[in-house]
Amino acid sequence: MRLRISACGVCRTDLQLVEGDLALHRRPLVPGHQAVGRVEAVGPGVSGLALGDRLGVGWLAGACGGCPACRRGAENLCPRGTFTGWDRDGGYATHQVVAADFTLPLPAAMADEAVAPLLCAGIIGFRAWRLTGLSAGARLGLFGFGSSAHLVCQVARHAGCAVYVSSRGAAARARAERLGAAWVGGPGEQPPVPLDAAITFAPSGRVVVEALAALDRGGICVVNAIHLDGVPAFPYPLLYGERRLQSVANYTRDDARAFLALAARIPIVPEIETHPLAAANQALQRLRAGAVEGSLVLSVGPSS
Repeated sequence: MRLRISACGVCRTDLQLVEGDLALHRRPLVPGHQAVGRVEAVGPGVSGLALGDRLGVGWLAGACGGCPACRRGAENLCPRGTFTGWDRDGGYATHQVVAADFTLPLPAAMADEAVAPLLCAGIIGFRAWRLTGLSAGARLGLFGFGSSAHLVCQVARHAGCAVYVSSRGAAARARAERLGAAWVGGPGEQPPVPLDAAITFAPSGRVVVEALAALDRGGICVVNAIHLDGVPAFPYPLLYGERRLQSVANYTRDDARAFLALAARIPIVPEIETHPLAAANQALQRLRAGAVEGSLVLSVGPSS
C-alpha cells in the first residue's frame, strides 16, 4: 500500500541511526517512523481500506506471526521483526510504501502534526508505562523529559499517579510543572520520596543508576531506550529489596491501538515544534543539541 505523507515525527532513534550509534540494516535508507499519510494506492489482497483513508505508520513494520513470541502476543520480540526507518524506508519522504496490516487508525479529532509523535514517542512510552504496573495513588519518576516523557506524564496523571520529573533542561522542568508534576529536579537531585516505579528516557546508563537509587523496595525501573552508552557499575543495594530493572523493546499493535484510543479519551495534547521536510537535518541537529521543547515534527505535505 502506498501512502502520501503529510507529517512525520522526528525521534531520537532517527538521530542514532543517522549518526551511527545504531548500525544500519541496509543502505540507502529513508529515516522516520512516526508518519501520518493518506492511502493513495493499494495492492492485491488489501481490504477494509479506501483511497484517502488517513493512517499512521509506527516503528513496527512487520512480524512473522508464527514464532513463539508472536504466538504468545509478543510480536514486539519477533526475531524476524522489521522496523520502519531501519529495515524499510520511513516517513522522511513525500510517499511511503507500507504493509497494510501494520498501519494504525488515528483519532479523528487530532491534526496530522499533533498525532505524529504519538506513533512512537507515545506508543513506546505507553508500553513502558504499562510495564510499571502502576495504578492510582502510586509514585512514578520520569528521568528525562522530552517527547516521550511529556506524553507519558499525561497518561500517568490521567491514571491518578503522582509524577516526579528529573531533567537537565530548565524548559523541560517548567513544562513538567505545567503538566502537573508533583516535583521537578535537575540531574543528580533525588525525589523527596521513594518511587514505586521509574522510567528512564535518556540514552545514558548513568541516568538508569540514578533512577534505581530513587526506587522504593519492590519498585521497577523501565529503560525506555533502544541504545544506551553503557550502564556503569553500581552498588548491589540499589537493586536489592526486590527492585527490578527492565528494558522496553518496540511495541505490539495491541499497545498501539490501546494507546491511541486512550489518547483520544484523555485527550493527550503534545507540545510540538514543526519544520519543513527540507529542514530535516536541522531538526535532527536541534534534537542532538537538546534544544527541542516537546516533540519535533516534519511537515511534509497538505493534510487534506
